Amino acid sequence: MKSLKILCLLFFVGFVAFAQDENYVKENYNKTETTITMRDGVKLFTVIYSPKDSSKKYPILFQRTPYSCAPYGESEFRSKISPNEFLMKEGNIIVYQDVRGRWMSEGVYDNMRAYIPNKKGKQIDESSDTFDSINWLVKNIPNNNGNVGIWGISYPGFYASCSLIDSHPALKAVSPQACIADFFFDDFHHNGAYLLSYWRATALFGYEKTQPTDKPWYSFPELNSKDQYQFFLDAGPLGNLDKYYKEDNVFWQQLKKHSSYDEFWKSRGIIQHLKNVKPAVMFVGGLFDAEDLYGPFNSYEAVEKNSSNYNTIVYGPWSHGDWARTIERQAIGNVYFGDNISRDYQRDIETNFFNKFLKENGKGENNLPEAYMFDTGTNQWKSYAQWPPKNAEKKSYFLQSNQRLNEKAEKSSTFEEFISDPKKPVPYSEDIKMVFTPRKYMTDDQRFAARRPDVLVFETPVLTEDVLMAGPIFAKLNVSTTGTDADWIVKVIDVFPPDAEDYPETQEYLKMGNYFMMVRSEVMRGRFRNSFSNPEPFTPNEKTAVNIKLQDINHTFKKGHKIQIQIQSTWFPLIDLNPQTFVPNIFEAKTEDFKKQTHKVYNDSSIEFTILKK
Repeated sequence: MKSLKILCLLFFVGFVAFAQDENYVKENYNKTETTITMRDGVKLFTVIYSPKDSSKKYPILFQRTPYSCAPYGESEFRSKISPNEFLMKEGNIIVYQDVRGRWMSEGVYDNMRAYIPNKKGKQIDESSDTFDSINWLVKNIPNNNGNVGIWGISYPGFYASCSLIDSHPALKAVSPQACIADFFFDDFHHNGAYLLSYWRATALFGYEKTQPTDKPWYSFPELNSKDQYQFFLDAGPLGNLDKYYKEDNVFWQQLKKHSSYDEFWKSRGIIQHLKNVKPAVMFVGGLFDAEDLYGPFNSYEAVEKNSSNYNTIVYGPWSHGDWARTIERQAIGNVYFGDNISRDYQRDIETNFFNKFLKENGKGENNLPEAYMFDTGTNQWKSYAQWPPKNAEKKSYFLQSNQRLNEKAEKSSTFEEFISDPKKPVPYSEDIKMVFTPRKYMTDDQRFAARRPDVLVFETPVLTEDVLMAGPIFAKLNVSTTGTDADWIVKVIDVFPPDAEDYPETQEYLKMGNYFMMVRSEVMRGRFRNSFSNPEPFTPNEKTAVNIKLQDINHTFKKGHKIQIQIQSTWFPLIDLNPQTFVPNIFEAKTEDFKKQTHKVYNDSSIEFTILKK
């Protein structure tokens, strides 16, 4: 009841704000619909919102999207345009475009279309489509000042990243946000493990259309279940899901055919092409983004290494796209981080970034830090001159016997073991529901998992001083299995003290006292431990190294808390079940391939943290 009241209050407040502003765009902007012809003759549908005040020139803010630039019709207006309310109300030309092959645009859609270096003639990719579009916009939109900015969240974030390659001279500022960088590490895979929890989203990307349309041409499968865990457990091997997606779902066929990191996936990655970038860039992400945590971190790093442009990064206490919303209380699941965090980011960071490079031509005082990162332990923003911070150092904690996480390794050859049974996999959440794409679990209480016999737990004593982890985490495991394949999941957890107070967002059946807050987690599909391109089986009962990179954090484990590591081999149905018997392609595994196995984690295994020195 408490949670329902909070949700109702938030809805009411949001509805009132929406009602007040719903006519703002129509009253202050003119809307034009047009098509822009690409170099190969394909026409892309484009919507232009121009300020009615034509007494001055404005920058162009541009978003390319596969998700529709609706509503369609020049008399139909969005209630909000631009990256945020502040940029909308101060005046900018806002442009949306349906990308090639989607909605009202012509052409054939290609999921994460590969970049083509040194294009000739009528060869196209997303970079060239962006270039051609900008070229038309600056020449044909009245009252533009010749400067263009691009932004996008999630898939539009990928298109924003594409604009950085072979960029148009008018493109001055780009903000890829939660940007997909590589589908073998973002969204549908993590280190080669297939994210079964995104299976329903396959409908969104897999069906192709034959002509422009303002109506959906795809539909989502009817599952007739409210229990995601049980639905997928009953479904069995991945091949049994073929009855929901047939040959006409192109993406499902691609997922099944390309189960390792082959040229198909490699060619669609964007990171390797982020070189000699000219526009100013601000990468934005959520520290608890379950979908695209990999993309912004790794894209920022690539630009930083291979370009000399203005390049900055922002990560807040957000799930996927939260920074573009206007919720007053920022919480992920049960954990509250503060008030108006997204609003303050929009006003003080995002608006500042675009104005500096689009209206001030990059001149004047720069008030933006290189890295603006939220500390999710102390709930404070922190500014760094570089990321990871310059004075951060690597420090290893060792997985010792009797559930200890020690700063020093003991000379022993002991191990911890557990039985992993594909018929009884460890849930990724104890919530019973059906979700389209999961989000809340990123900060979920992990006590339910710690109490299972197939989850290993290692933790420090109660901390006597704060420990700030700022940067990547590396798990260096030494393991063995009685089988020939296995997944290895590592979770980093902040154990709250017994007297921690509840938040209004805390689920009624939980208490924040002794809460096991998941701070970071990752999976490694064991077959890819040495190469994502060339999977190989384990030798049964042979001690083997498995190294896992976990994405960066900026989190203070406070005095009175504990640092905990959990290790397991199933995480269902976030990821699909590993048969634990090596098969060339897990999408083709049969029921008889799924075997119960015993896994060992040796006590010379360690977790390397990046810790910021005082």
